[in-house]
Amino acid sequence: MISSMTGFGRGEYITADKRILIEMKAVNHRFLDLNIKLPKKLNFLEGEIRNFLKDNLSRGKVDVFITYEDYSGKDTKVVYNHELAAEYIGYLKSMKEEFSLSCDIDVAAVGRYADIFNVEDKGVDEESCWEEIRKPLADACESFVRTREIEGEKLKADLISKLDSMSVMVDFIEEQSPQIVEDYKKRLTDRITELTNGVDIDPQRIATEVTIFADKVCVDEEIVRLKSHIAGTKDILNAGGAVGRKLDFMVQEMNREANTILSKTNTLSVSNKGIDLKTEIEKIREQIQNIE
Repeated sequence: MISSMTGFGRGEYITADKRILIEMKAVNHRFLDLNIKLPKKLNFLEGEIRNFLKDNLSRGKVDVFITYEDYSGKDTKVVYNHELAAEYIGYLKSMKEEFSLSCDIDVAAVGRYADIFNVEDKGVDEESCWEEIRKPLADACESFVRTREIEGEKLKADLISKLDSMSVMVDFIEEQSPQIVEDYKKRLTDRITELTNGVDIDPQRIATEVTIFADKVCVDEEIVRLKSHIAGTKDILNAGGAVGRKLDFMVQEMNREANTILSKTNTLSVSNKGIDLKTEIEKIREQIQNIE
């Protein structure tokens, strides 16, 4: 199956005291570029998450957003800084004696000073935390891949349609090619007859000139290769998988043959059809940039 490089996925894990939300989105990129944003306390999981995604994705710039909410309060603790409190109290006593102050020192007042009490995150169990993250990550990745596949099938249908259109153009050029030589032969004969006032000219000489011209404008090889590339591109699309790079190569080859045909032709109808062919190839090139 063909997959687009653009997509969106979402996975969620909810319990009575915990909620984990994972969202993924992606745009085109030549390689796989993972940008993972997660809470600082879960940084130790980045390697596991990155490896998991690499097993499921091959191309695209993928942003992953992880939200971790713990309502139980069990993941935090209050830390009392005894040494700092003692230092504050010592200075307060010194101030009272030095300036003959009458106010008393109470716990509430001291407790409001900075850094005496701090709320810190408790350590987390890395293994159990990864097991909690794994399921919503798998769900997000699954829905993400599914949206890519749906979009990829639409791209495939559009590309097949464009390839069919190219086949019609190539058939037209193939049909016109023999007529180009015949038209040249007639023009050459008529011109010679006009210039020589009816004097007989060696038919072999005319045949030689026509043969030289035919060799210059012959596009048989280009047509054969174009037909082969069109069929090969369809085979790649039908085979599915991560085929973006293969398709890019095929488009380069098709464009090369179309350029050669345009350089050889000297008739308006074939030139116009060659330009239409290149235009269709360019449309295909733009579309395959969206394929994984």
